[in-house]
Amino acid sequence: MPSEPLIDFDSLDLSREVVSMDSVREVCKQRGPFEMLDGVLHFDLEGDLVVGYRDIRADDWWAPHHIPGRPIFPGALMIEAAAQLCTYHFIHRRPDLDDAFVGFGGVDKTRFRAAVEPECRLILAGRCSRLRSRAFTYETQGFVDQRLVFESLIMGVVI
Repeated sequence: MPSEPLIDFDSLDLSREVVSMDSVREVCKQRGPFEMLDGVLHFDLEGDLVVGYRDIRADDWWAPHHIPGRPIFPGALMIEAAAQLCTYHFIHRRPDLDDAFVGFGGVDKTRFRAAVEPECRLILAGRCSRLRSRAFTYETQGFVDQRLVFESLIMGVVI
């Protein structure tokens, strides 16, 4: 059974970016095709919640190959997008690590609930559930048209 949504779509304004891609690039080190986060829509350090997005396009590099004739955004890339969102949030909670690289420490309790096909906006939500000096755990979820499409616990570690 799916978890309760981390975000209340009726109470958040998800129509405007609060953090641009340029600002995301200052923190997240991935470039080119592995930049999975297009921007941040909600950023709350005190409440532990961050919401971002990835626009899923038919001309994305993966689309002709996964699956030819019916492109489906890969689940591994959904998790990567959520991890980049959580990394952005974590680094802002730990400004002393502002030049650090955060890598995967683990992924747990992952469930994919629906296929994600172009053209759509994948809304990503992350809520910090454990914060250590050089590591974190976030509950994450992805939504398309307010429908839960995946959920996962993502652990990151400073490398």
